[in-house]
Amino acid sequence: MRTKYAIRQLVEQALNIKKLTPEIENEINYELTEMGYISDVDYEALELLMAEMDAGRIKLVASY
Repeated sequence: MRTKYAIRQLVEQALNIKKLTPEIENEINYELTEMGYISDVDYEALELLMAEMDAGRIKLVASY
């Protein structure tokens, strides 16, 4: 994906479709591994994603 805030964009995708697909989750993991760090913007996006999942508004699905 390789953009400045790739993780935030992936989280936006999950929020838009209200699902965390394996593809999105794998891309997030890939970005974290490649960067070796997380920006404040991406960190806040992941916090939002986790909060939405905890609240039941985003579902973890086996496939898209």
